[in-house]
Amino acid sequence: MDRGEIARDNMKVHKMNCAQAVLTAFCEELGLEEDDALRVAMGFGGGMGYTGGTCGAVTGAYMVIGLKIDFSSDQLQACKEKAYALVQEFDAKFKQLNKTVLCGELLGYDLRDPVKLEAARADGAFSKCPGFVEQAVKILESLKY
Repeated sequence: MDRGEIARDNMKVHKMNCAQAVLTAFCEELGLEEDDALRVAMGFGGGMGYTGGTCGAVTGAYMVIGLKIDFSSDQLQACKEKAYALVQEFDAKFKQLNKTVLCGELLGYDLRDPVKLEAARADGAFSKCPGFVEQAVKILESLKY
């Protein structure tokens, strides 16, 4: 099973949110405990706590980018610039596939409205999310760190 499939499985079988699914797919490589990854990424599902903002698969990818950067605290500015460039590259590739990085737009629902959130659940809108997670992982694997 490749990492994209692992991330997809993390959502479908293990009931992780998008950010958790992406971040935990990289835990072994990053030397990150899975429980820590699950806790850090917990509030990022549904476009950050069902606000419909940036997709959890995208924010999970941003976390992976930060953790994969060769970090040196005495070179903080250079590290940030490298991370920002990779985030921008990731964004461009994700938008090329999906036109947006916003969860509400990807799903077609205003998740801030409890009635519309329930409608999104009832209509199966969240069934699209494993695909976004898999795309995010594949984009991350294509980046040059």
